Amino acid sequence: MAEAASKRTVSDSVSNKKDKKSGEKTIDTVPPLDEEEYQLRKRLPRKLPKRKNDIYINMQSNFRGQLERAQRMLDAGANEVFIHGLGHAINRAINIALQLKARGLGTIEVATNSSTVELIDDLYPENDDLSSEVQSRNNSAVHIRVYRLSS
Repeated sequence: MAEAASKRTVSDSVSNKKDKKSGEKTIDTVPPLDEEEYQLRKRLPRKLPKRKNDIYINMQSNFRGQLERAQRMLDAGANEVFIHGLGHAINRAINIALQLKARGLGTIEVATNSSTVELIDDLYPENDDLSSEVQSRNNSAVHIRVYRLSS
């Protein structure tokens, strides 16, 4: 089942869009893929340098565990914690930052930055007649600085 979810169909890779100026339909630059010809494998995203106060949020880990980890960092004396979320995990990262702010009772503030991250996918052919390809795509990311207000 997981293998079937990672394959792309022709309808996933090509979409018709209208050009804003001319109104003509254009086709994305992603080549059409047949799920029986290629298998899609997503590479891990490039991460920022890992500092001791960085937390990378994902959807596989327990929400409460990620929240408690950030809270322990702040309770241990860290003046700031950086929370990073990519794609579907953006909502969870924002929620964790807001939970920390609410728990801080006015002593904690947040500063948010958003960015776009380039992700690389590998396309492996199912038969030997085709060559493997690399595909690039963009995904949204959020970087939240949770810090103590100086008194």
